[in-house]
Amino acid sequence: MSTDQSPVPETSVPTCYRHPSRETYVRCTRCDRFICPECMRDAAVGHQCVECVAEGSRGARRAVPRTVLGARGSAAAVPVVTYALIGACVAAYLAELASWRVVWDFMMLGRGVLPGGEVGGVAEGEWYRLFTTMFLHQRGGSFGITHILFNMWALWAVGPALEQVLGRWRFLALYVLSGLGGSVLLYMVGSPQDSAVGASGAIFGLFGAYFVIGRRLGGPVGPIVVLLVINLVITFSVPGISWQGHVGGLAVGAALAAAYAYAPDARRRLFHLGAPLAVLVLLAVLVMLRTAELSPAV
Repeated sequence: MSTDQSPVPETSVPTCYRHPSRETYVRCTRCDRFICPECMRDAAVGHQCVECVAEGSRGARRAVPRTVLGARGSAAAVPVVTYALIGACVAAYLAELASWRVVWDFMMLGRGVLPGGEVGGVAEGEWYRLFTTMFLHQRGGSFGITHILFNMWALWAVGPALEQVLGRWRFLALYVLSGLGGSVLLYMVGSPQDSAVGASGAIFGLFGAYFVIGRRLGGPVGPIVVLLVINLVITFSVPGISWQGHVGGLAVGAALAAAYAYAPDARRRLFHLGAPLAVLVLLAVLVMLRTAELSPAV
């Protein structure tokens, strides 16, 4: 007696698409291909293969590294602002050498008679002098070319480090507002006829900021303290130097750096935007008050 026996169907065992010799029953949740433990990558749900993970990483937005003060970590790798400021000061100095009118037309001056006989100055509506003076330097006199050489050396020495930790726009705001702070203090407490040129107010602001931020980050601040003390001694002992410009720049730079360095993490952006604006408004109000004081009564 014979019996019919049906053949047993063959079953194929699934294998990893990258390693065909390895049996597996796990599929990639994105491409549905079988993957072995070596090719598995944990996902929010299930596992993904290495190719799908790599493809997803290419399309994902990468987090931008930032410094401890909130600046983009790679944005200030090249100190573009420092280079630009040095270039602007050198260009202004060359313009001074080409025409003596550059100094008279753009130096800091409260109110005075210009070489052409006309009256000019901040009190006469030439507010731009508060800003342009920080790019000018003496081309002769007791300091000569050493004036611009020292200021540009100081900017080169401390500028790149500050620009890297603060980022470009914070560093630029620090420099400009420190320079304005020096001009405004001269305008406020000096004689209307007092004039001044130089980036020293902005440079002193950078010195002050370097000290404050160095203390905040736990870095060595001894060298900058020595440099500050030496320069303050020179400021008050050598005739012809505007101490108002130096002290005003130092005060504004240190105050603004404190707002940058000690802003609470949760409101860092608010502080970093609000502090420069508040300083600018304060300086503008002081200038308007002094201008009103110097304006002749109607």
